[in-house]
Amino acid sequence: MSENKTEVAVGGVVLAVAIGFLVYAGQLTGLSRAPEGYELHASFRSADGVSIGTDVRMAGVKVGRVTGLDLDPQTFRASATFTVQNDIELPDDSAVAVASEGLLGGNFVELLPGGSPFAFEPGDTVEFTQGSVSLISLLMKFVSGDGSSESDG
Repeated sequence: MSENKTEVAVGGVVLAVAIGFLVYAGQLTGLSRAPEGYELHASFRSADGVSIGTDVRMAGVKVGRVTGLDLDPQTFRASATFTVQNDIELPDDSAVAVASEGLLGGNFVELLPGGSPFAFEPGDTVEFTQGSVSLISLLMKFVSGDGSSESDG
């Protein structure tokens, strides 16, 4: 009889840990709560390293997250949907870039504010974008000597 109680107790602990893990994973990815803030859209030539849940940052501070990423079949560009906190009025001439945290770090979406007196409305599309830069292609250009300026000296 005591083995039965022990098995039930261990099963309850395992179940509680599993539920705790699922709640933690949901909070980490942002799936457990509704996206706070307003939605904007952007189109990138390359969105390498960006996925749903990727941070949207301004001046290094997280101000939102990517909520959707699809391929536009007409332009063959990556169409991203992301949120920005409600208390941030982003000028409508702002730019969006896919930036990297470093050589070994991941990518994030960076907001580069403009100087317009008018702000984006929810659902607007950011026109000025810069896609991700492939580190491998940059290294290959460096190694092969493309774009280097050699003097005839």
